Amino acid sequence: MEEDRMITLNDEDGREVRFEFLDLIEYQGGQYVVLLPEEDDDAQVVILEMQEYDDENESFEGVDDEDVLNAVFEIFKDRNRDVFNFEG
Repeated sequence: MEEDRMITLNDEDGREVRFEFLDLIEYQGGQYVVLLPEEDDDAQVVILEMQEYDDENESFEGVDDEDVLNAVFEIFKDRNRDVFNFEG
């Protein structure tokens, strides 16, 4: 993983977790980041909505709406079908 594609976020318990940034997707007026946890053997992506941002800070929230998650993931798969091997 390239170091410039790595970001560190704090989880709900305040622990730092490193992710590889895979994509930024705009969907229905929102911006969503697709991340891959650095230490995840299952290799499942995480999709978070970017809430606030400026030149120095971003705030991310989990996405509760399954329809939004699925739509964003489908866009991600379509845009990255030549980069990743998606199962199913």
